[in-house]
Amino acid sequence: MADVLWTPPADVRERSRIGDYLRWLAEHRGLEFADYDALWQWSVTDLEAFWRSIWDYFDVVAHTPPTATLTGRAMPGTRWFPGATLNYAENVLRMPGLGDDDRAVIAHGQTRAPETLTAAELRERVRRVAAGLRRLGVGPGDRVAAYAPNIPETYVLLLATASLGAIFSSCAPEFGTRSVTDRWQQIEPTVLVAVDGYRYGDKPVDRRAEVAAIRAALPSLRHTVAIAYLEPDGPAPDGALPWAELAAATDEPLTFTPVAFDHPLYVLYSSGTTGLPKPIVHGHGGILLEHLKMLALHHDLGPSDRFLWFTTTGWMMWNFLVSGPAVGAAIVLFDGNPGHPDLGALWRLAADTGTTYFGTSAPFLLACRKAGLVPREVADMSAVRGLGSTGAPLPAEGFTWVYENVSDRLQLQSLSGGTDVCTGFVGGVPLLPVYAGEIACRALGAKVEARSADGSAVIGQLGELVITEPMPSMPVGFWNDPDGARYREAYFEVYPGVWRHGDWITVNERGGCVITGRSDATLNRGGVRLGTAEFYSVVEGLDEVVDSVVVHLEDDEGGAGELLLFVVLAEGLELDDEMRRKICRELRTALSPRHVPDEIHQVRAVPRTLSAKKLEVPVKKILTGTPVDSAAAKGALANPESLTAFAALAQRRATADSPAPPR
Repeated sequence: MADVLWTPPADVRERSRIGDYLRWLAEHRGLEFADYDALWQWSVTDLEAFWRSIWDYFDVVAHTPPTATLTGRAMPGTRWFPGATLNYAENVLRMPGLGDDDRAVIAHGQTRAPETLTAAELRERVRRVAAGLRRLGVGPGDRVAAYAPNIPETYVLLLATASLGAIFSSCAPEFGTRSVTDRWQQIEPTVLVAVDGYRYGDKPVDRRAEVAAIRAALPSLRHTVAIAYLEPDGPAPDGALPWAELAAATDEPLTFTPVAFDHPLYVLYSSGTTGLPKPIVHGHGGILLEHLKMLALHHDLGPSDRFLWFTTTGWMMWNFLVSGPAVGAAIVLFDGNPGHPDLGALWRLAADTGTTYFGTSAPFLLACRKAGLVPREVADMSAVRGLGSTGAPLPAEGFTWVYENVSDRLQLQSLSGGTDVCTGFVGGVPLLPVYAGEIACRALGAKVEARSADGSAVIGQLGELVITEPMPSMPVGFWNDPDGARYREAYFEVYPGVWRHGDWITVNERGGCVITGRSDATLNRGGVRLGTAEFYSVVEGLDEVVDSVVVHLEDDEGGAGELLLFVVLAEGLELDDEMRRKICRELRTALSPRHVPDEIHQVRAVPRTLSAKKLEVPVKKILTGTPVDSAAAKGALANPESLTAFAALAQRRATADSPAPPR
């Protein structure tokens, strides 16, 4: 059994928001639950009662009430809260529990001085920018695109756009021209808001040429608004409106356009590593309810909290973070290099801003561990009571490192979900203990199951992660997919009527979960499915190994196939037979003989998306003969040049029996 690293305090029900919710259910619904599992079972069985309780408990501001909670449970096609009209921005800007002078936004970065917005200042900025957008002719259904980092202007623009019933979409400014146009040519924005550049650490990055190219590639644009971020005194590009003019003083009141529950709020995108990124449309009501539930009941955030998640505007965690004020939490925005001047930077930022919930990625935590960092020695971690980890599975040693080196009093919440739902399906909750290497629970309202090869739900066995009941934050649809064909193909093609997410998951007897990697990157040796996450945990635990990627090339005739491991070694090291033997020995001892690769090669870099996810599937495609340009959209990669080594190896494998390692 896994080690218990944290246990809820005895008075958790008195002190937590989920405890208050349980008291509310008893008082207003006559419902009592002995433990979290009983509450979860109810939440995924009586969908109408559960989601209506979220609406009522959080006192959602609506302009017209719903005529029902949902129209049916068949997926896809479920309609939530029909008849209701509301506005996401209105509910966020209510900021329950915050007074006008309380801080709502705390922004730090490496390009300009820190900035703080009170609740009143945030509402005022949204009021002005909404009026500015209205002057530009923006109305319900129009698309507003932001090529801008995690700064107050981007957040204000999202809320102002939503207040008008218009549709928001953002790309982080590290995205190249092709990545941006692949996304925005699909949705045809009428307004572009863009920065001139940014600093990453102490390095200035000029993006004016990219902005010009993006403008030229989007014939739908009627207006461009320029944020002078890198050079505050620099001129706006020809034909562009300075941000200050968009946000100029006005007497227009702040109003909120009432829209249907499923009216588009923003468009997020799949990583786009193969083909065009999928434009995933999220609705006002579904995002609002889901984020209220997760932020308050699972992350325990409220008016006394400061919520930091390290993210860019190109990752759905930004959209999740900026819903914080909807539950009364102030949000901490950070733009820059998280490793500058060293890996202690984000930990010091959390301490300096009084952060109570610090979210980051599993790769960042593992990088800190590998570097020997002890955060509690470089920053005061006493205010941090919640630590979130996502983006990749966090192995047991990552959990142990947190409790030994950050704090033994905080609750570590590993969570997993995705852009597709803009939330986590599985995560933590204040009512449950933390076990090393384990995600604590399936989230309320998320009917997560592990499905075996024969389609049955399994406990304690590896299976496909599926969702068997609808959730309000499932996409409204894909943009420009009128008959829903692309949407059905993405999630419902394998199991009709059941959402297949594409991850391997094991759900244990107590409801805890372990994610072991993408199901489309599975290692299948002799009929035994191996997850990539545990593989990387062992290989990258070696001091000599900086990064790695593993792929399994199946044998069409049913044989064992080939397991190929690629490693990035520490500077100055060369892969030799002794190092190969050491890696194989570690894998055999820690995992099994089935995990020992047939070949190990040294490469300069592992291909990763712009949000740092490893690209096993494109590597596998390249090694089986798919041309690089067809296997992966280079604009979606942080390091497209990394693919050339795999293409070279594929060519050598095709023409020789004994290929040389790629270099």
